[in-house]
Amino acid sequence: MNDNSAIGMIELNSIAKGYAVGDAMLKAANIDILFNRTICPGKFMVMVAGDVAAVEAAMDAGLALGSETIVDELIIPNVHRSVFAAISGTRVIEHTAALGIIETFSVASIIEAADAAVKAADVELIDVHLAMAIGGKGYVTITGDVAAVNAAVEAGTAHIRDKGVLVDKVVIPQPREEILRDRV
Repeated sequence: MNDNSAIGMIELNSIAKGYAVGDAMLKAANIDILFNRTICPGKFMVMVAGDVAAVEAAMDAGLALGSETIVDELIIPNVHRSVFAAISGTRVIEHTAALGIIETFSVASIIEAADAAVKAADVELIDVHLAMAIGGKGYVTITGDVAAVNAAVEAGTAHIRDKGVLVDKVVIPQPREEILRDRV
């Protein structure tokens, strides 16, 4: 396992090219592959982690090969550690205070939004959901006090606003506990 201080991801509209891109990225640098799989609706996602230089080298190789099939991409040099746990679904939150949700049309954009949100305010990421069973969208759920969640949601959406992929955002000050029971 590498020093996973950086994360890189390429979202493609070709499954075949996605496999080739993942292979090229692994051959280009000493990185860990986090995801190399199909996502809804018929897209492919390659997500890697490692030190900054290795992720940048892998991304260069993947972007060059993927070219016209790339839907979105990201590199976050110093990704917040809680982003990894939120993506993998291993976060355990005992109590939900205010609840913030950011929803995007792009998987890459939701990871960027989640990282920006958790770095901007004293909040906890609950979950970063990537495209499966939701039509290729992504969403992040965040908890903390109301002011912090508002600040985090604003920071996350501001970070991706220029990409034009924001679907919606919401802050619920006092959600009922049942609201998160049956998450997708």
